[in-house]
Amino acid sequence: MDSSTQCIRLCPRNALTPRQARSFLLFVGSSCLGLATFLALKGFWPVLPFAGLEVAALWFALTINRRREQQVQTILVSDDEIRVRKHDPVHTDQVLVFPRYWSRVKLRRSAIASHPSHLVIESGGQSCEVGEFLTEVQRQDLAGRLHRLVGPMSEAPVLGPATDVMI
Repeated sequence: MDSSTQCIRLCPRNALTPRQARSFLLFVGSSCLGLATFLALKGFWPVLPFAGLEVAALWFALTINRRREQQVQTILVSDDEIRVRKHDPVHTDQVLVFPRYWSRVKLRRSAIASHPSHLVIESGGQSCEVGEFLTEVQRQDLAGRLHRLVGPMSEAPVLGPATDVMI
């Protein structure tokens, strides 16, 4: 990494640690299945399969949530280029390189007010959305930071000393 390369690392936040997720699933699952078993013994047997489906759906949702946490996006801004690396454990890694001097950063508002905006780095017909999992405020802060690093098209500002930021 060059002495003036700026590094921004983006990771989704997850409210539960793996241990907390297991504890939550165990608590909710045992409560749900316990009540369903009690009701099945009282003659309401159709409740039991639906309770099992409910616990399976909760397990599936927690698994997807944990997998999503492993997504990482790294944005390296050097004097010459912007390198975006997207790591997703399910898909292959994606690396996009943009010439810094001809790149621009856009924060595109959604046509629907309740939908999130899209932060895009683009150059020469190639574009890459970054920070899809960030909150709106975090995405706006990142857009401001990238605007300062990249600058307007054909006017790349001088980079300061190297920094490593995690959002």
